Amino acid sequence: MASATAVTVPCAGDSSASSPATAAQTAEPTATPTAEQAAAATAVPTAEASGFARFGFPPEILQALAEIGYREPSPIQQAAIPELLLGRDLVGQAQTGTGKTAAFALPMLAGLDPEQRSPQVLVLAPTRELALQVADAFNSYAARLSRVRTVAVYGGADFRDQIHQLKRGAQIVVGTPGRVMDHMRQGTLDLSGLRALVLDEADEMLRMGFIDDVEWVLEQLPEQRQVVLFSATMPAEIRRISQQYLSSPAEITIRTKAADAGRIRQRYLTVPAPHKLAALERVLESEGGEGVIIFARTKAITLTVAESLEAHGYDVAVLNGDVPQAQRERTIERLKSGQVDILVATDVAARGLDVDRIGLVINYDIPFDGEAYVHRIGRTGRAGRSGEAILFLTPRERRFLGGLERAAGKPIEPMEVPGNATINQHRLDRLRQRLTGALQQSGCSEEERALLSEILQRVAREQDCSPEQLALAALELSLAGKPLLLQGNDDFTTVRANGPGRDRDRDGQGRDRGGRPLRRGGREERPQGPPEADMERFRVELGWRDRVKPGNLVGAIANETGLDGRSIGRIQIFDTHSTVDLPRGMPEEVFTSLRELRVLSKPLQISRLRNTDR
Repeated sequence: MASATAVTVPCAGDSSASSPATAAQTAEPTATPTAEQAAAATAVPTAEASGFARFGFPPEILQALAEIGYREPSPIQQAAIPELLLGRDLVGQAQTGTGKTAAFALPMLAGLDPEQRSPQVLVLAPTRELALQVADAFNSYAARLSRVRTVAVYGGADFRDQIHQLKRGAQIVVGTPGRVMDHMRQGTLDLSGLRALVLDEADEMLRMGFIDDVEWVLEQLPEQRQVVLFSATMPAEIRRISQQYLSSPAEITIRTKAADAGRIRQRYLTVPAPHKLAALERVLESEGGEGVIIFARTKAITLTVAESLEAHGYDVAVLNGDVPQAQRERTIERLKSGQVDILVATDVAARGLDVDRIGLVINYDIPFDGEAYVHRIGRTGRAGRSGEAILFLTPRERRFLGGLERAAGKPIEPMEVPGNATINQHRLDRLRQRLTGALQQSGCSEEERALLSEILQRVAREQDCSPEQLALAALELSLAGKPLLLQGNDDFTTVRANGPGRDRDRDGQGRDRGGRPLRRGGREERPQGPPEADMERFRVELGWRDRVKPGNLVGAIANETGLDGRSIGRIQIFDTHSTVDLPRGMPEEVFTSLRELRVLSKPLQISRLRNTDR
């Protein structure tokens, strides 16, 4: 295999545009191009054209980009698009939010044959949320290409409806590995005319147990095809796949700057799982600013958190994989304009989120990945402003703190759950600020102010009271019947934290990084204790006799529920069934969808396990 062309491009982190010359100069291939490549490169205007026009895209694509608001390509786009237009295989290492979807989607669209109604481009994504996001992006870029169709196929959706869409014809298919395999085996997805395969977020597919499925798909494809692999990190398994299935690929690395540690104050607090919601409300009382993002691990948890905060009078919006794209855009606009101050989101749904007014990021659930942590806290401290980031840890999660500190490049300071005195002082300060703001800038018209003044004078005459008494009555009225000061016991905020070295598994058995028992002699040992405090144990009717592996269960459940693969707890496989630990608090509709889930073409038949020993 010929050596790959390696390109390293610095990047500010998100999909904001950079100088057009930067990537053009940095991304110049070091290998001597072939005559065919040279001819293709000559056809791409570079001298006078600006923005995306320099790549020689058809007018329909350029018009769609202009309508979306794309003006200058991001670094990953500047480096990758020319290589992909030449038909080369490509390995791109780039974080989410760098604009990589457009980097592969635009050249793929430019090379389509609209007369060919069978799939020409297949994109594999680890989750249905990302598959829908990528499909929406393709539709946006192809808005002016009337004969180009994109179909998304993923688990948890009606299989027959997807068959109908595929039969109608589509040049682009975006899907999760398991559902793509199902369609290929059923003969409803014909990839004989495929020209390109894109593996998006390959490391996430590895983590979710999809790599065997990805390799199966790769082995079924036509011999002559273009393969594009994007991954935030390059573990050994992903590197092996790139070397085995890609031919002389161009290699592009976009170096993203970590969140500016000097502008973001990072703190953590330790609180038992049952007290997290109460602690969150106290943190928002004492730390909440004009814009807050709360990151939760699952869609179910986003809803639980949002409902609790709404019950306490907060204006909250939710962003998870169930939120349609149009509603997502309206939610972000409301956050930007100040109509909503608190957003509760999952990682997948918050990809690419860029709102300058975010002053506080709360990691309600710990991300078990340093890069995910850096990406989350990078939502604050924008545009030269300072920001705050607070991480919630249960005592058992303290062992992950060191890894997050290494990823962030600085220590994360400990803090206490705010007590009554801190919250009460914050309430008084906030009331004073509101009163000062009302004096400096009135929200009433002159006519309304005159009417209010008349009311004050009339009440003062009738009640024979002083201006100070009137002002006090008005302030009490503004409290709307709610107490100004927080009363009661706050002893629960004093949490005894275990040191990282003392947080051992209760049963003393060795476990892998995902918290699962290590395998001994080919079978996993029987767990000796109940699930962790924030987990619940379930039984599924698939076992060793069904040839099921932990990766099959992790991938299927994560794709159906939106869970991060690492948030799925202990998995133990027996001869005729298996047990899986999942986060507590799953809504009934999520549990219902899991009951209907199929793994390896067999029903999962999940049920809650009452006897926690098995």
